[in-house]
Amino acid sequence: MASYPTARQVSALKAAVFVLALLPFFKLVWLTASDQLVEPLQYITRATGDWTLYFLCITLAVTPLRRLTKWNWLLKLRRMVGLYAFFYGLLHFTTFLWFDHFFDVQEMLKDVLKRPFITVGFIAFVLLIPLAVTSTNGMVRRLGGKRWQWLHRLVYVVAPLGILHFWWMKAAKHDFSQPILLGLIVLALLGVRVYWARSKAAASGRAVSSA
Repeated sequence: MASYPTARQVSALKAAVFVLALLPFFKLVWLTASDQLVEPLQYITRATGDWTLYFLCITLAVTPLRRLTKWNWLLKLRRMVGLYAFFYGLLHFTTFLWFDHFFDVQEMLKDVLKRPFITVGFIAFVLLIPLAVTSTNGMVRRLGGKRWQWLHRLVYVVAPLGILHFWWMKAAKHDFSQPILLGLIVLALLGVRVYWARSKAAASGRAVSSA
């Protein structure tokens, strides 16, 4: 594909990403419906949590990739990928609320307060909600570009909280390979933003001092 695809090509790419992002969900449905899972609850919980983190990483990767490649059209995919992070996060939370607590919200909240790794995961999910709710063009206009951008910087908090939730969950099995890998990816994606912000501030300071 060319560096600057046509509007039709971008639409086709968005459709392809939309379908591909649903494949993990369809796989879960198929494995569950066909009774192929030995421990369905554990598998669904793990898979939905993993895909939430994967999509968060992809969402964070869009801006650095756009800046490095100058492919501005990548921004047209970012919002949809972010919504898939929320979608799988919602499935992850629903699995916890449904199968672990049978929609007993009071018992669920007690569990959230009692176990730190669930507390962190719950906070991350709650912070994802306003990002999903304000993802439409109408909400961008209603909030204004600046406020919308500031609100959506919550993803910089959500991703590390998700990694911490994953780390503490894996700590019980002393299996840190995935949390470390995803943590390094998130650290790199956030670190490059800090570097760019400091470089911009330094350049602005030099411009002011030389004026």
